[in-house]
Amino acid sequence: MQTKTWMKLGLAAALLAAPSLGMAQEAAAAAAEAEAETTPPMADIGYIFTTFMFLVTGFLVMFMAAGFSMLEAGLVRQKNVTMQLMKNVSLFAFAAVMYYLVGYNLMYPGDGWTMDGMLGAFSFASLEPVGLAETETDLTYASVGSDFFFQLMFCATTASIVSGTLAERIKLWPFLVFIIILTGFIYPIQASWKWGGGFLDQAGFLDFAGSTVVHSVGGWAALTGAIILGPRLGRYVDGRVVPFPGSNLTLATLGTFILWLGWFGFNGGSQLYMDTAGNVADISRIFANTNTAAAGGAIAALILTQILYKKPDLTMVLNGALAGLVSITAEPLTPGLGSATIIGAIGGILVVLAVPMLDKLKIDDVVGAIPVHLVCGIWGTIAVVFTNADASLGTQLYSIVVVGIFVVVVSAVVWFILKAIMGLRVSAEDEMTGLDMAELGMEAYPEFAKG
Repeated sequence: MQTKTWMKLGLAAALLAAPSLGMAQEAAAAAAEAEAETTPPMADIGYIFTTFMFLVTGFLVMFMAAGFSMLEAGLVRQKNVTMQLMKNVSLFAFAAVMYYLVGYNLMYPGDGWTMDGMLGAFSFASLEPVGLAETETDLTYASVGSDFFFQLMFCATTASIVSGTLAERIKLWPFLVFIIILTGFIYPIQASWKWGGGFLDQAGFLDFAGSTVVHSVGGWAALTGAIILGPRLGRYVDGRVVPFPGSNLTLATLGTFILWLGWFGFNGGSQLYMDTAGNVADISRIFANTNTAAAGGAIAALILTQILYKKPDLTMVLNGALAGLVSITAEPLTPGLGSATIIGAIGGILVVLAVPMLDKLKIDDVVGAIPVHLVCGIWGTIAVVFTNADASLGTQLYSIVVVGIFVVVVSAVVWFILKAIMGLRVSAEDEMTGLDMAELGMEAYPEFAKG
């Protein structure tokens, strides 16, 4: 009797619970359906993450503009600091406009080459519609806006390299006109030969993030300008080099660390995809190699200056770190940590040796940009063959020469035209006074005595 009672009670409880169980199952099914509707398909997820990567790494590279500004402001004399700051802000602004007007599509013509493999398309850059409305955008890569933003930062970096070399004696407006030509035409055209799928890319040239495409191009343009412009007054006297100490080594050091930070975006973003676990792992590998190459360059410069000059030279150590960064830029993925450190260290050594060599040739490079970006850009491009089995030494050397000849010839023509029409140098009196007051009428440190 008691057993039957309990059975009846259990049956009643089951009947009462049945609707609740049904409702729970319906709720779970509804939640699963809602989740399926709100979770993007895998192609969309890859698009989202790669776009996000371009935006984040892009603003890291943009921060390098601040690094160049601080480095140059610290290494020029006090009377020329404002001019360097003016040049760096202005060149970035002009690069942004020129890359939109003509540079981006010259560099990435797709199927719209004006001259197949050699010259891209002459047209404005354009973005997707707001919210991607009424478009069948290919969601397997990234948004055009993010790619444009990221690639623009490389263009502006190339222009920044030229600024420091020609400091303390060039007029503002001829310099900016050259920057307009460099960012609108020179840089995008040669970059299309590799990154736009042009003839160097077809030949098998490897340059992951731009040791040649970015850094040596800026270096070649700077070297050509320095030769045509001539050295600063009083720099070379009776066969000896007269030192012109920088105004603020604190700022120069800050600028170097900002550039070091920005380089993670420079090299990491050049992976171009963040849509798989493998790509994310590669980006982390690139970060680690980039960092250790900079460290290797700094340590090598520190030790070598101690040996050569009996005292370590801070400016050489700063440029040694940057040399390591430039050296690893052509291939930051395939080396191990040890190889990356050695590649960076060789860059640091090259900088220490190249600076006095330029002085012997009476080529006046105020901040050491030619040794860092040109010499180490060439070294980094060659070093690819030591860690990447797909690289050919002949192809790497051929591409270095082709890009070098193009940039030097076009830059020389532009510099000579500007010299004839506008004049490049300030007067001797203005140079002695300082470009801050002569060209701009304002000083960076008005409360201090003039340096």
